[in-house]
Amino acid sequence: MLRFGSFGSGSSGNLYYLESSEGIILIDAGVGIRKTRKYFREYGISLCKVKGILVTHNHMDHTKSLGVLCEKDNLKAYLTQGILDGIKENDAIKKKPKSEQCVIINKGEHFCLAGMEITSFSVPHDAKDTIGYFIKYKDNRICLVTDCGQWTEEIESHVSLANYLILESNYDTLMLEQGPYPRQLKERIRNGHGHLSNQAAAEIVNRHQSHLKNIWLCHLSEQNNTPSQALKESTAVLEENTGVKLMTLNRTQPSGPYYLEEDNRGEELLLF
Repeated sequence: MLRFGSFGSGSSGNLYYLESSEGIILIDAGVGIRKTRKYFREYGISLCKVKGILVTHNHMDHTKSLGVLCEKDNLKAYLTQGILDGIKENDAIKKKPKSEQCVIINKGEHFCLAGMEITSFSVPHDAKDTIGYFIKYKDNRICLVTDCGQWTEEIESHVSLANYLILESNYDTLMLEQGPYPRQLKERIRNGHGHLSNQAAAEIVNRHQSHLKNIWLCHLSEQNNTPSQALKESTAVLEENTGVKLMTLNRTQPSGPYYLEEDNRGEELLLF
């Protein structure tokens, strides 16, 4: 059985986890350390079972608690050299992981944690370096794509192999255009190295719905989106009687846990 959950998904902080019978991996550590520890206790997550923290990029909302978790809880951060360099250069990150607390990974290479086979891949975003993750555990294949300015063939190749997808659906095009953000920030969001719109996410859902069992829409903007609007866009492209389940992850509160397991015919089930 594999357990997935989110403790925050948005500009206020991002932290996801996957738990197998062999241990736990965290993806990003952007939720404040007090909230992180509180959620760990409430959800029965033992830090001694955490095998490592996968980092997607160096922005504060993904790395706020990374240095503290690495030092105080003796955890390792798995990240590219570019992401590590970006963290070192980011003055907003007060507590940075030390070099000996980091494991440098190369995009495209496979490595294993908690019995899960993990592969990272490039994602276009306005950070020093940004990656997504493809994670395989038994018959479960999970792909995470967040903070993504545009779709690429490389990303598509990994999503095409997944049966569970964690996908950014950051903003509604009209809400962004008519919203309060200054023009420069609006352009940064939609310039191909910012974030994915609801409409772009829906196109991905449309192309891959036949082999996906569940899609979690993540990293929704507080100002330029709503859960109902994000769901509306992606639900509109789903074919009738499709087996895919679609939901959004909460911005500032935990979502889940969700249990991925196999039934007696060897097919995965998603239990809420």
